[in-house]
Amino acid sequence: MTLDPARLAELDAFLIELNRAAAGAILPLFRGEHGLSNKYQVGFDPVTEADKGAERAIRAIITAHYPDHGVIGEEYGEDRPDAEFVWVLDPVDGTRAFIAGLPLWTTLIGLRFQGSPVLGSIGQSFLGELYIGHAGGSRLMSRGGSTPLKVRACPKLTDAIIATTDPEACFNGAERGAWTQVRAAARLARLGCDAYAYAMVAAGTMDMVIEAGLKSWDIEAAIPVIAGAGGLTTDWRGEPVGQHGGQIVIAGDRACLDEALVALRRSAT
Repeated sequence: MTLDPARLAELDAFLIELNRAAAGAILPLFRGEHGLSNKYQVGFDPVTEADKGAERAIRAIITAHYPDHGVIGEEYGEDRPDAEFVWVLDPVDGTRAFIAGLPLWTTLIGLRFQGSPVLGSIGQSFLGELYIGHAGGSRLMSRGGSTPLKVRACPKLTDAIIATTDPEACFNGAERGAWTQVRAAARLARLGCDAYAYAMVAAGTMDMVIEAGLKSWDIEAAIPVIAGAGGLTTDWRGEPVGQHGGQIVIAGDRACLDEALVALRRSAT
């Protein structure tokens, strides 16, 4: 699915505006009184006033500017999910990092056009970083200006820097076994980076992110950013990612991805 370049430029500028609004709601609460609560009666799934306030701010601006657009958000559910244009929101991805005071949380905002992700952003407003893009190109907007994003070549898994959020909490037994096998082959693994690791693949400092159990709002914003930087997003079978998340791999190099998929396919669902 393609958009007219002028329309894409308009929506790109609007996406930057949405990130500014989200930052305005989030930053005053980071490393401060953030109103933590737990979504679960059993277990721990944190949510803060930053999560809720940022999503409210984003939704309000979308409604004011594009009332015919749909919205799917982690905190407030679906509104016109079958519209031609649908915004997919995770206002604070990495809430655990947020409440720990670690600047690894991000704001994920993606746009579907006719059912496919076409535009997205990964924003880390505390660091002043916005990774934004589409299939035609991605860039980092920071205090130093705008810089094109490009994944790096890494054809061998033994040379790769890989990441996942939390293998103990996020993987079942078979998935954990597949991750352990990939990790044993890789040069270096990092944990707990959440979607900030996606941005690092796009920026060419990391090579692969392996996750499972993702929702649409956890991944859709990253797909256009990774594609625009020359990378790939697949499921654990190596197939394109649908609208429902699940088992996901983000990689900068096809050859490295293919090596990892040898192990991951055995636990693919």
